[in-house]
Amino acid sequence: MTTLLVIAKEPRPGRVKTRLTPPFTPREAAALAEASLADTLDTVARTPAARRVLVLDGAPGPWLPPGFEVVPQCAGGLDERLAAAFAACTGPSLLIGMDTPQVTPELLTVDFADCDAYFGPADDGGFWALGLAAPDPALLRGVPMSTPHTGAVQRDRLAGLRVRDLPCLRDVDTAYDAEVVAKAAPGGRFAAELERLTAEAR
Repeated sequence: MTTLLVIAKEPRPGRVKTRLTPPFTPREAAALAEASLADTLDTVARTPAARRVLVLDGAPGPWLPPGFEVVPQCAGGLDERLAAAFAACTGPSLLIGMDTPQVTPELLTVDFADCDAYFGPADDGGFWALGLAAPDPALLRGVPMSTPHTGAVQRDRLAGLRVRDLPCLRDVDTAYDAEVVAKAAPGGRFAAELERLTAEAR
């Protein structure tokens, strides 16, 4: 069984989804971030796993379902924080972020038989998922984060490993991303929150 890791920020106004403002206010952007995180955690909760771990910058809130261990993010850049999350794992582990609320249990149910790693690319050039049969923090340290080439560099770090690629997903960064992702997962909290905020703006 796999350990499922979610790396996330507490959805507080001004600290999350800043590229959504404008058109949304910081409070509205935080509401969308909270809905995205809630959808993601709900999906992880419904996925078979040995452990479910939320690696959190901030404090947990009512959006956290039962069954999760909560550990604080370490200091440093995102590469260091991702590396530290894997360093705390002793067996097969899959890490995702809070920006893909359209993710499903089927996508997260991975099998490391005859496989060393899983890689899920994102539309923006990053990646939404990374799985390692034998977690090695060195595979992440030094990877430049939040660039159009982040995913390619991270994928190159897996050279020599048997890698299975997951489908490419879109992260929610901009208002356009939010619309596309909401259409991909119309039954979730994220889609409902976007619809509510859009209706209020009319």
